[in-house]
Amino acid sequence: MTKSIVSFIFILMSSLLWGQTDQEKLEQRKAQLQEEIQAQELLLQSQNIKQKSVTTIIAQQNEKIKLREKLINMTEKQSKMLKNDMYINQLQINKLNRELDELKTDYAEMIVKSYKSRSEQSRAMFLLSSQNFLQAYKRAQYMKQYASYRKTQGEEIKIKSEQLNGFNSQLEVQKTEKQKLLEEQEKERLVLQKEKQEQEKLVNSIKKDKKKIVAEIKKRQQESRNIDKKIDNLIRAAIAESNKKTAAANKKANPKTTTAAATKATENATKIVLTPEAKLVSDNFKANKGKLPWPVERGTVILRFGDQPHPEVAGLTVHCSGVEIATEQGANARAVFAGEVTQVQLLTPLKKAVVVKHGDFFTVYQNLSSVSVQAGDKVTAKQSLGKIRTSGDSGKTILKFMISQNTTYGNPASWLYKM
Repeated sequence: MTKSIVSFIFILMSSLLWGQTDQEKLEQRKAQLQEEIQAQELLLQSQNIKQKSVTTIIAQQNEKIKLREKLINMTEKQSKMLKNDMYINQLQINKLNRELDELKTDYAEMIVKSYKSRSEQSRAMFLLSSQNFLQAYKRAQYMKQYASYRKTQGEEIKIKSEQLNGFNSQLEVQKTEKQKLLEEQEKERLVLQKEKQEQEKLVNSIKKDKKKIVAEIKKRQQESRNIDKKIDNLIRAAIAESNKKTAAANKKANPKTTTAAATKATENATKIVLTPEAKLVSDNFKANKGKLPWPVERGTVILRFGDQPHPEVAGLTVHCSGVEIATEQGANARAVFAGEVTQVQLLTPLKKAVVVKHGDFFTVYQNLSSVSVQAGDKVTAKQSLGKIRTSGDSGKTILKFMISQNTTYGNPASWLYKM
């Protein structure tokens, strides 16, 4: 096998392996999206539809539609990648066909020449007719090289034929895969179209009671703002308490610390004065940004961080200081990172909240019906903090989750894994 053939096969195999790796990644992501869609469907079916508000169903179906659209886009990427691979393979097949035709033609001419000079007498005469010994030696070498070249040509034809058969087989497999992807894509599009039609019917059904719904939403928003103020006060109290302990420890370690410095540290209720140990915890928390586990084992986001248009009521803007996640009835809230419980607070007669400190970061878990930790407890990642409350009116089981660094709130989507 010549050096050029070896190089060609190496480059070809490398490109195919890279293509396979990308396809495998897309297939894995597709499987994950399908699992998330299935979880959404189970979530919608887990509670009695009659007990749910129409707005809740719409919000959950919105998330499912988004996942379905992502799945379709993923299938389209797979299809395009496969189409590119098929095009490259077809180019290689065309190239091999041309090279094989040239080799066969050349080989046929050699066979004809060999046939014409096939007798031992002709070969002997070719040698004996030499003018001197040197010419006879060169003619003998030529005959030897010619025979070797014929053998090499035959082997090269065999190799290229095998390569051609391999590419043809691979192309047939790719055609089958492409047809399968197109069928999957069309199936998902039809399901998506049906889901959007159902969604439109639900949206139309609430237009009749728009005033009532808007009033209810505004009422809930005001309740949410009141609770946010309570949470903010809890965090400020936790900061003040932490700084008080740090100031006391510093004064004990260094009696020369001035009263003014100690008082200033204690009164600072907007920023934690980090000890070396607390700074390490804070740095570890920050290093895990985008990799933190979800605060529920299974769930779907129904309201994201910040100001946003209401998903069902046009022209209405709502605000969320964290993220609201719908989950299954009976589900537990989980700590997203190791830390210390600073407060367990009753927000309303039915709703409780847990605040966990991670250095100068805080995570807040709202709308709990019962709590399994108390202030001062050390918790680990994914440890249960309490049971999430299921609303008797709407049948919704929703956790509100918040993240802040000191008193500055951040978007949980940038902290939690693949939110």
